[in-house]
Amino acid sequence: MSALQLAEAPQDQPYIHGFSATEQARLVRQARFFEAMVYRDVDFSGGGRLLEVGCGVGAQTEILLRRFPDLNITGIDFSQRQLAVARQRLQGSPFQERATLLHMDAEDMDFAPASFDGAFLCWILEHVHAPERVLAEARRVLKPGARLYATEAMNATFFMAPYSARLQQYWLAFNDHQLAVGGDPFVGAKLGNMLLRLGFRDVETRVKTWHLDSREPHRRQLVLDYWTELLLSAADQLIESGRVDAQLVEEMTRELRQLRSDPELVFFYSFMQASAVV
Repeated sequence: MSALQLAEAPQDQPYIHGFSATEQARLVRQARFFEAMVYRDVDFSGGGRLLEVGCGVGAQTEILLRRFPDLNITGIDFSQRQLAVARQRLQGSPFQERATLLHMDAEDMDFAPASFDGAFLCWILEHVHAPERVLAEARRVLKPGARLYATEAMNATFFMAPYSARLQQYWLAFNDHQLAVGGDPFVGAKLGNMLLRLGFRDVETRVKTWHLDSREPHRRQLVLDYWTELLLSAADQLIESGRVDAQLVEEMTRELRQLRSDPELVFFYSFMQASAVV
């Protein structure tokens, strides 16, 4: 029997993108969109028990189970709503027997020391109040020699040309709001120091970059479509917080449409992936 488990839990923590069904579907598309870049350097081919911290709607869980058929995954998340969607996604799938989903606080994991053969974190540390505490807990529950991979945002790298003033204003508000609710949109650049301080060894960081211009127009449009969806996913939260208004959202969206039709469009963004061994 599969051990897809849920428990009673407190209200979800603030999340800049919200918890709507539209957002939950976007997370699945995001995982697939980033898959080639995220997993290019990830190797769990040895199998065993993998801890996925911040499994959310199960989008990365599904990819991990598909790419590494010898893994058994325990996914944890603080959001009951996201876990319910993950449970539905995996129910009846060929991967169901290899997945356990648990409600748990990543800063205080209910696992014994040295319980897992590996750990995977993807777009989670940017949303938590104490990312180093999460990494410390992951280290505690990993066996000696186990490897951890963490993939995270570095939002200071975002750039588009031609320069679009309302888009930049919106992006600054996006990052300011994430910081205000206790997240860190720049945490990716800090991963190496965090892992070293916690006593991990063989710490490596990789910068993964989209730099797209008129040499790859089709790929550039796909990335712009994805990024437009990501930006607008936070619009309701930013309006509610008072950091933007509906007019700014409308003007920012208009600028994105103009960029889409500009043959000279340049898009640049880098994110970070760290790996380390216990």
